[in-house]
Amino acid sequence: MTQNATIEVSRDGAVARLTFNRPAVLNALNAELLDAALDAARAIAESDARVLVLTGAGTRAFSAGVDLKAGQGFDREATKRFNDQARGLIHLLETMPQITIARVNGYCFTGGFEIALGCDFIIAADDAQFSDTHVKLGLTSPWGISQRLARLIGWMRAKELCVSARRVGAREALAIGLILDAVPAAELDARIDRLVAEISANNAGAVAAYKRQFRDAQNCFLDDGLKTVAAARISFADNSKPDAAITTVPVPGPGPGSSRSR
Repeated sequence: MTQNATIEVSRDGAVARLTFNRPAVLNALNAELLDAALDAARAIAESDARVLVLTGAGTRAFSAGVDLKAGQGFDREATKRFNDQARGLIHLLETMPQITIARVNGYCFTGGFEIALGCDFIIAADDAQFSDTHVKLGLTSPWGISQRLARLIGWMRAKELCVSARRVGAREALAIGLILDAVPAAELDARIDRLVAEISANNAGAVAAYKRQFRDAQNCFLDDGLKTVAAARISFADNSKPDAAITTVPVPGPGPGSSRSR
């Protein structure tokens, strides 16, 4: 589809691929890369692609995080814009109708880790490593890792990873539910291709609806979520398009004494 200095975007049938393309600096994130990645993801979200695979160029890193040298000259406005672009990309990965898969090779640290967490699935080479290093710099993240990671692996375990900044290998990441699978690097693409084929064989609108329902479930109480899915009215006019009509009937708020269990 397109290519520039910081990203590569390609399309192969139902699959769109977006690659962070700064391998010499471990695919570190700068403003140019985030701008280009967000524009590309928006275009993919509007396309008839069924799956977006997000990865990093080379074999050493998915992304080692924010390029600190590139950010040294940022004033307050530039810093705000940079953070807004990062949050926008993560949010889009979570909400676009396509299923998003982070293909993790090598280091997946800090800002790169946060972007991977925005994907529906993370599949990693067995030599991949994950870490949130904000505390080493005397920082906390404004992008939301404390919220997303806790909902994925539990509050106590997520807190431990953030405050210790320790590295988690792919096998441990699999064991704690951080990633969907860990495979030898030579088998990584084949593993992802199998998942893509399984997803693409199904009704596109139904897949997109399930994606939205699972996201909604993370943001509501159990009783409200059950009412919402029971009342949903969904029509899929075209199996090939992930943005088929989806209509959800609003659910009234709980009455007095209702259960609010999650």
